[in-house]
Amino acid sequence: MKLGIVGSGMIVGDLLSFVKDVKGIELIHISGTPRSEEKLKHICEEHHMKRYSISYEELIKDQDVDTVYIALPNHLHYSYAKEALENHKHVILEKPMTSHIEEAEELKELAIKNHLFLWEAITNQYLPNYHKIKSLLKDLGHIKIVECNYSQYSSRYNAFKEGNILPAFDYTKSGGALMDLNIYNIHFVVGLFGEPKDIQYYPNIENGIDTSGILVLDYTSMKCVCIGAKDCKAPLSNTIQGDQGCIHIPTPVSYIGSFDIMMNDGTVQTINENKDVHRMYEEFIAFEDMYQQEDYQQCYQRLDHSLIVTKIQTIARRKAGVIFPADKNYLK
Repeated sequence: MKLGIVGSGMIVGDLLSFVKDVKGIELIHISGTPRSEEKLKHICEEHHMKRYSISYEELIKDQDVDTVYIALPNHLHYSYAKEALENHKHVILEKPMTSHIEEAEELKELAIKNHLFLWEAITNQYLPNYHKIKSLLKDLGHIKIVECNYSQYSSRYNAFKEGNILPAFDYTKSGGALMDLNIYNIHFVVGLFGEPKDIQYYPNIENGIDTSGILVLDYTSMKCVCIGAKDCKAPLSNTIQGDQGCIHIPTPVSYIGSFDIMMNDGTVQTINENKDVHRMYEEFIAFEDMYQQEDYQQCYQRLDHSLIVTKIQTIARRKAGVIFPADKNYLK
């Protein structure tokens, strides 16, 4: 995989901290805006890339690049991914995939039409601990209640209250607590239980954006509550409760650290099968493996999962009145 990177923010720094350890990925080109040119130049030199640019067009036309990693504000995901796919580049798209489901569906169709890979970079779906939790669900009996809480007070909220609106709190940039934090909870739940029967969202809205909110997913015989908050915090806790026992995860489901399985008979087991690597490492290992094996079937299956998640966030937001500019042409 010959990788081009768009963006130079914190998540790109995370990627660069471990990507050299992913066999098969070669860093070719990093692109950004003119104001970040010095930073791009430094990254290029430090990580021995072939070139940098301050033009996305230059990256897209780079014949040495076959895959583009897009790490930009949420509202830009669709347009940048579409242009890359139209120029026959594979795409790794940071979460959340797109602003809404209609954009995601269009990108999927374009990827399939052009026989290209399109991956959403979502950490938890690839973690060993997540796969272990899946295998343990049967031991819990009939699942009754699932609760996920990702509440993390954001320093950007202080700026937001003072009128300095950064992308994470900007509805024009498809920000908010649902898209930033609760999206991990949705991925976690959908990967285990599939698509819910009903979706409701109860957000705290300030200046058009959800600074926190409670998402309720109804699976008929199971009820799920997902909490995401950037305006307050609490001890992080996630539980899957069955009639024979429960699983308790005391970390964000973005990386799923050690967890406990606690049975009704009083037995408790602490489990941690994650490797001592960066939380993003496993997903990039998986992307490179699919690329090498030309496993489009697995890629598109995972894309179907991402579309369910995108559908949930779209329905939830629109029902609750959290409307992005990107939604306007799709509202009746």
